[in-house]
Amino acid sequence: MKISVKWLGDYVALPPSVDELARKLTAAGLEIEGVERPGEGLRGVVVAQIRESVQHPNADKLSVTQVDIGGSALFQVVCGAKNFKVGDKVPLATVGAKLPNGMEIKQAALRGVDSFGMLCSAKELGITEDSSGLLILPADTKLGLPIAEALGLDDSVLEVNVTPNRPDALSHLGVAREVGVVTGAALKVPEPKPAESGKPVAELVKVRIDAAERCPRYAARVVENVTVQPSPQWMQDRLKACGVRAINNVVDVTNFVLLEYGQPLHAFDLEKVAGQEIVVRTAKAGEKLRTLDDKERSLDADDLVIADRDRAQALAGVMGGGDSEVTQGTKRIVIESAHFVGSGVRRSAKRYALHTEASHRFERGADLDAVLPALDRAAQLIAELSGGTVAPGRVDVQPSPKPPRRVTLRYGRVEKVLGVVVPEAECRRILGALGFKNVEDGAGQTTFEVPRARVDVEREEDLMEEVARVFGYDNIPARLPRGLDTLAPEPPQMEAERRLRHSLGGVGLNEVVNYSFVAPKSLEVLGGKEAPIALMNPLSVEQSVMRTSLLPGLLENLSRSVRHQVETVGLYETGRAYFRDAQGGQGMKPASREVPRVAGLVWGVRGGRSWTQKDARVDFYDAKGAVEALLHALHVEGATFAPAEPPAYHPRSCAQVSLADGTVLGHVGEVHPRVTKALGLPEGVFVFELDTEPLYAAAKLVPQAAGLPKYPAVLRDLAVVVPVELRNEEVRQVILEVGAPLVEDALVFDVYTGKPIPEGKKNLAYALRYRSAERTLTDVEVTTAHQRIIAEVNQRLGAALRA
Repeated sequence: MKISVKWLGDYVALPPSVDELARKLTAAGLEIEGVERPGEGLRGVVVAQIRESVQHPNADKLSVTQVDIGGSALFQVVCGAKNFKVGDKVPLATVGAKLPNGMEIKQAALRGVDSFGMLCSAKELGITEDSSGLLILPADTKLGLPIAEALGLDDSVLEVNVTPNRPDALSHLGVAREVGVVTGAALKVPEPKPAESGKPVAELVKVRIDAAERCPRYAARVVENVTVQPSPQWMQDRLKACGVRAINNVVDVTNFVLLEYGQPLHAFDLEKVAGQEIVVRTAKAGEKLRTLDDKERSLDADDLVIADRDRAQALAGVMGGGDSEVTQGTKRIVIESAHFVGSGVRRSAKRYALHTEASHRFERGADLDAVLPALDRAAQLIAELSGGTVAPGRVDVQPSPKPPRRVTLRYGRVEKVLGVVVPEAECRRILGALGFKNVEDGAGQTTFEVPRARVDVEREEDLMEEVARVFGYDNIPARLPRGLDTLAPEPPQMEAERRLRHSLGGVGLNEVVNYSFVAPKSLEVLGGKEAPIALMNPLSVEQSVMRTSLLPGLLENLSRSVRHQVETVGLYETGRAYFRDAQGGQGMKPASREVPRVAGLVWGVRGGRSWTQKDARVDFYDAKGAVEALLHALHVEGATFAPAEPPAYHPRSCAQVSLADGTVLGHVGEVHPRVTKALGLPEGVFVFELDTEPLYAAAKLVPQAAGLPKYPAVLRDLAVVVPVELRNEEVRQVILEVGAPLVEDALVFDVYTGKPIPEGKKNLAYALRYRSAERTLTDVEVTTAHQRIIAEVNQRLGAALRA
């Protein structure tokens, strides 16, 4: 945002220097990124009048002139231009001046004739690229006046970095208010009172709002008998200083008031408004509009337009239409001053790649209370500069007026939050100067009415921030934070997650962090039954829904690694999966159901290629081993692995992981070939995905030591032939149950199928460890228990002892 210092001085007394002004504003939160001084390189250049001009005696292309700068003597200057005549006023660079192009002016003899300065062109002054001749100044320009002042360049322009939450500073009045607050100077706000005459405005134009949720307020005034012509030089100079091109007196006034109040305006040629009726409505799909940039646009049904009786005339809050544009023949105009909801303006501006001064302000939040003052100011200026007359009254349509926001400040909390004592009177002064109106006083507190321009102030802490930035962050002493008597213990989940990460890293998996946004196709191919949550404004189609599984991100990581010819991939990620919640968003409940999870992936050559080992491929047991490692790290005992067939996994190698109490944690297994084919992945991809909330709840994080056994163990092997479909865990549980309390553990160490084992059968070999905590076991006791186990396994499971 460019702010003219000269213009700013119309509203508030400024500090002695521009640098001090910039420093004070920056300290108050309005960062000044730079200061432009367009007249800096024009020192020593003044307005001169050519009193006499004769041919140079020794050069056909040169003239010898006598010029007057308002003193008692004339200056002799040799000049090569031919576009002037005696009596013209032109810029004179006096001896000692240094021009913007680096040329230093010295007394010199040109072809034997002394010259005391140089008459300048616009290019030599750095104004334009025109070098065809001298810059001829208006006849009424005062002699001897510094050229920077004569050309309106004796100004400094502040480049203000206005953050998106401070739209109130996108105007000269907004910045002037900040200056007044930090310096204590009074703010002088214009009080427009246009002279009115003729028919009431209500008889000249009608306004109807059909989309009140997108346009809370629309006001209009009519100015008749206007003469469209160039605006005066002072207005052109101010617009130019702010980077705005002058067009004509009507359009220039709307831009001038925009920069003054921060309220966007638009002027329509009233004769081109069908039915003299303005309708604020949404566009019809495919409706055409030729905007002021002379492009015909096909509108979307979401666009808000300003229409007349027959057609759309402007894209609301973004750009006007060419059909009702103010031209040289315009005699009657209707001035629009409205408030449009920023989200809708942003969508339209983005849709058509039209970022304008108006859309920039509406997107961030324009001041609803500036609608009428800006409208009156524009009507008054247009009438004065065009010779027009302002119709009595205003059309002001406001379907559902809303009261300003109110926020209460407790003065006792100011010191607690800011860490410095700010007197109550100073808090009141600061907030009052910023436009916050005191509406109610209480015991140690005040309720303030928030200016509508301050869209960033919603709660008590926001008021404290206003006090802090004006009081001065430098005035807040540097202190150590108040200590606590006791430190809150670390949540157990943090330690559990730390152990989980260490365990997965220990088995060779690398952690990744993926976006929570994925492509719908990535979830569909996994066979998920629940519809994902779609984003309203996605970055791309590939990131348009919230993930219901962590696997799509890991599979995409694998795809990228394979494309880069990586031969072994081991990854894991901790994060959340998101699901729809019918009660979400009600009260303090989150909008969606978020499930914390951990997922991992292994693929490729086990351990990488090496001359010391075979190039074995990873398999189901590598993924299962990673799960067992994290269960062991968390001391989760009794977890089971049972066959399962979820749609994303290959039915031949997938297990459901459950806790001892039956709580299902998730699955581990091979990715289904249908999934790998759809995603363009190689075969042999193994993954796991577990819910961490029940996993962490079952974790035993406090070490529990047991004494070393006093008595020796007795080892026995047991080999049984069972049906192929019978799970090892079922056999093992029977062994432990029947062998209790003597059997400490039963570990399967061999699985065999083939001759001489009958078809449809398999051999399971177990290593049993017998031990008593009270005595050394005898051979008879062990044999008896062993025979009992064999009998029960045979009876319950139909298993036969292998011969």
